[in-house]
Amino acid sequence: MFLIGDIGNTETKICLLNENLQIKKRLIFSTNFKKIRLIKKNLKLFISKKIDLEFCLFSSVVPNFYRILKDCLYKHKKIKSFELKDIAFDKKISLKVNKSKIGSDRIANALGAMNNKDNFIIIDFGTATTFDVLIKKTYHGGIIAPGIKLSLETLFKKASLIPKLNLKQINKVIGVNTHEAVRSGFFWGYTGLINNMVKMIEKETKKNFKIIITGGYSKLYKKNLGKKVIYDKDITIKGLKKLIKLKN
Repeated sequence: MFLIGDIGNTETKICLLNENLQIKKRLIFSTNFKKIRLIKKNLKLFISKKIDLEFCLFSSVVPNFYRILKDCLYKHKKIKSFELKDIAFDKKISLKVNKSKIGSDRIANALGAMNNKDNFIIIDFGTATTFDVLIKKTYHGGIIAPGIKLSLETLFKKASLIPKLNLKQINKVIGVNTHEAVRSGFFWGYTGLINNMVKMIEKETKKNFKIIITGGYSKLYKKNLGKKVIYDKDITIKGLKKLIKLKN
């Protein structure tokens, strides 16, 4: 069996795959150093001693957290884990950027989308809102904007008169109270940001793109963007699966 994982700033996803690379089990937890003892315990329970692991692969934007999980896996299963950039991923995808300067999660997203015939913009609603531009088999770079959840939490902390609220779709633009005004700003504000970024990317590249959204609040925006979009919560995992095929 194979183990793959995506370590993000906020959340970590780990999947156990069978020999056919089908997901058999998932483990999702906060990327929280304060809970590392509990995380290690749950990870060991997730991968019992009876499971024969052939290969472990991670994408990670939190190097210290990855090192802790890597050490835990080695002590538990005596197996070495790899981070995406440890293997020759550029055999699968061409890069117009310095591969050491791009997050491994964004490379995995591009690999997960790539089908050799279409152009894609992958929008990941994570701690940051990222846009990655894929033209056929070539990764051209992207954009990093403030993340929705992080921006919302910062607003709550810095503005004492703004109450905490759950972000949801709002039909009106002009809010008649603080709750509606904040929801409008974040819902329609980020809708405008995303639509404008897509238009600017298409203008700059002179290409048309399919749009994939993933992570965080992505489902909230699915029906309200300027173009039809594809929602795929597992795009990063799909990219890692392609690299297991490369490794083996």
